[in-house]
Amino acid sequence: MPEASSDTAVRVGTLSEAEAPRWDAFVERCPEATFCHRAGWEEVIRRAFGHETCYLYAERGGRIEGVLPLARIKSWLFGHSLVSVPFCVYGGIAAETDAAREALDGAAQRRAAALGVDHLEYRHREPHHSEWPTLGLYATFRKPLAPEVEANFSAIPRKQRRMVRQGVKAGLSSAWESDLDRFFAVYARSVHRLGTPVFPRRYFRLLAEVFGDDCRVLSVGHKGKPVASVLAFYFRDEVLPYYGGGLPAAREVAGYDFLYWELMRRACEAGYRVFDFGRSKRGTGAYHFKRNWGFEPQPLHYEFALYRRSEVPQRHPLNPRYQRAIRLWRRLPLPVANAIGPYVARNLG
Repeated sequence: MPEASSDTAVRVGTLSEAEAPRWDAFVERCPEATFCHRAGWEEVIRRAFGHETCYLYAERGGRIEGVLPLARIKSWLFGHSLVSVPFCVYGGIAAETDAAREALDGAAQRRAAALGVDHLEYRHREPHHSEWPTLGLYATFRKPLAPEVEANFSAIPRKQRRMVRQGVKAGLSSAWESDLDRFFAVYARSVHRLGTPVFPRRYFRLLAEVFGDDCRVLSVGHKGKPVASVLAFYFRDEVLPYYGGGLPAAREVAGYDFLYWELMRRACEAGYRVFDFGRSKRGTGAYHFKRNWGFEPQPLHYEFALYRRSEVPQRHPLNPRYQRAIRLWRRLPLPVANAIGPYVARNLG
């Protein structure tokens, strides 16, 4: 049922299937909103991982003025949390008015307290709660695309352009991938080498089912065999490479460099104007790889309201307490890792 806010002119309601078009229409027009705020994530998170969701919207006079997508993760491994949005790099409150923002924030904090969670987490691109503790580990990499393909290529630093040309000379080719099982095979091997539990196949199938043409896979092949692949989201005038992976052979033929250039080139030709390289942990190989492409890191503001814990959770591979588990995971046979990985990954968020 709708929940009254402290401002009597604004009411807070919970997303239903019938209201999804209104929700997405707001997300499309709100500058603060991201692809991660789309209503489809509610279905994906619920069906793929079994987590309880609470998608709140604030409206006034029948017009939505703000949204806050939330999901509850209750894990014996990593604790009990309410997150906006798990499995997404962005989230938190997206609002057009201060009244909507305050109403949603208040409703979320009341919900978190009522559920007895350890913490409430907002994954904002801009700071909203300067008084809350934050996790300053992540940065995102976003850059405008020029209208001309050659201008985008020239904007890539020289060393990285040379890597792309190496891929061309090696005879690499790119194509849209319609077979998600082929993508999954490449992606699963890639994350296994990193010591990371793989997501379930049904997660990627649901992404494709729910988001349709706004979720596409681009693959790069060498001598008729796939070497690298990326699942990308499309939102407004942006392209977001989201899940990428490659086989060991990809490094030998500059497969990753060629893959991301091809995604950028195709996006430019299709009229997209922003390339969102996504988040990376500071100081990691992926962080430096994106900087080498001429992208500057922009800090992400992951803000926490702590209820039953005294410090911000450190659920990431750089945490020393997980290093032994990561080494052991790499040694698992791939079929075993693929079988048990989804049961661990659903708790990560």
